[in-house]
Amino acid sequence: MSGRREPVPFAFLAEADRFRSNVTPPPRERATVGQLAGRWLWGLTVVAGLVGSLVIGTPALSTDPSGAETRQSQATDGR
Repeated sequence: MSGRREPVPFAFLAEADRFRSNVTPPPRERATVGQLAGRWLWGLTVVAGLVGSLVIGTPALSTDPSGAETRQSQATDGR
């Protein structure tokens, strides 16, 4: 057996550590102030939309009969 540590079916896998690249990828570009502000505004808009839909939709989903009676009595009151 040669200098391998354990048998591997593919020779390139056994010797892969010999061929590591020394080229580093370029550094990531930092986001500009405008991009950061846009991300914050986008996130705030999404959260505000979810909260608004929850606030508006919750009364429509309630099964409280007293709320429906008061609206009906106001409508028939003639004011």
